[in-house]
Amino acid sequence: MSEIFKGSFTQQEPIPDEAIAAALAVMQSGRLHRYNTVAGEVAEAALLEEEFAAQVGAKYCLAVASGGYAMTTAMRACGVKAGDHVLTNAFTLAPVPGAIASLGAVPVFVGVTTDLVIDLDDLAAKLDQAQVLLLSHMRGHICDMDALMAMCNAAGVTVIEDCAHTMGASWNGVPSGRHGRFGCYSTQTYKHVNSGEGGLLVTDDAEGMARAIMLSGSYMLFERHRAAPPPETFKDIKYEMPNVSGRMDNLRAAILRPQLRRLDDQAAKWNARYSVLEQGLADTSGLTLIDRPAKEHFVASSFQFLLLDWSAGAVRDVIARCLHRGVELKWFGAAEPAGFTSRYDSWRYAPSTPMPASDRVLAGIIDLRLPLTFSLEDCAQIARIIRAEVSAVYQAAAP
Repeated sequence: MSEIFKGSFTQQEPIPDEAIAAALAVMQSGRLHRYNTVAGEVAEAALLEEEFAAQVGAKYCLAVASGGYAMTTAMRACGVKAGDHVLTNAFTLAPVPGAIASLGAVPVFVGVTTDLVIDLDDLAAKLDQAQVLLLSHMRGHICDMDALMAMCNAAGVTVIEDCAHTMGASWNGVPSGRHGRFGCYSTQTYKHVNSGEGGLLVTDDAEGMARAIMLSGSYMLFERHRAAPPPETFKDIKYEMPNVSGRMDNLRAAILRPQLRRLDDQAAKWNARYSVLEQGLADTSGLTLIDRPAKEHFVASSFQFLLLDWSAGAVRDVIARCLHRGVELKWFGAAEPAGFTSRYDSWRYAPSTPMPASDRVLAGIIDLRLPLTFSLEDCAQIARIIRAEVSAVYQAAAP
């Protein structure tokens, strides 16, 4: 009898007891707003910013309402305005081009390689079309950041990193989010730390962070921030930047602080699960695993593989067969967006032209979450099911 997987691909671990206790203390105080503090008290949001800045080696950090808000704020702080073009990945999730479009700016999509990273050759050909690159480390895959930054610096293109899937990861020893002018992170439920919604923004740029803090809705309370530029940085900026309120509250900050302290341990657990799945799918006929370079230290909270050059019908068959056995796969090649998955030609608010090489890759991308509620044996079972169903469909389609 065929084995059936019984786990849930959306069930995250419980919030740690320490975080629950910290959240209760905030609720009992009634002071959830980050600027509602008593004499001598430091807000949980300010402490979170200070601790995360130290964790990634940044001078400044701002806690905000979402990862999307972090990206929008970073672009505004860099001077992006309506009508500007902004380079970004063709393989990403909708909040990335959505952040660009929310400013009235225009996304310029850059292709994806079979390693699921931005195509540096395509980027080189398009660098003269924009002054900013919003780089998405989609699903935790990090490109050669040394090469990318050399290209962008030579062209005068500012890099903003979307690190929604790479908190705790690094390239060549440099933490994700620390190569570009800004790094943007998400603390939404399916990311590496969980506050339901939330985001963090880091930079070493004093003027840029001052603009971001004013944008986030600090009023004239910016001196209550700790991982922030000195007050004199705000001298003119406080009059220039609009208040586009998107602060993180103390409740979410309290939940996040203990989780960040155990991020390295959590990352090791995710990567152990990834390794089991990778080993279980190795050498499966018709299935291509993703190469992970030695310089990439990743945090694998999800897993991707390619069914490259398969027909749409065969891919749908694999997905249906796996789902029948309890394994929920997501496909980035479907003609219609579904759930969290969509592709660049789905976003009709953002003009695009076909990119045949990237379209070939997107048509084959299969994705699944790896929540830490899965055991290593769970991951081995998932691999066995995927391997069996991919093999069955592949063999049936063979001439």
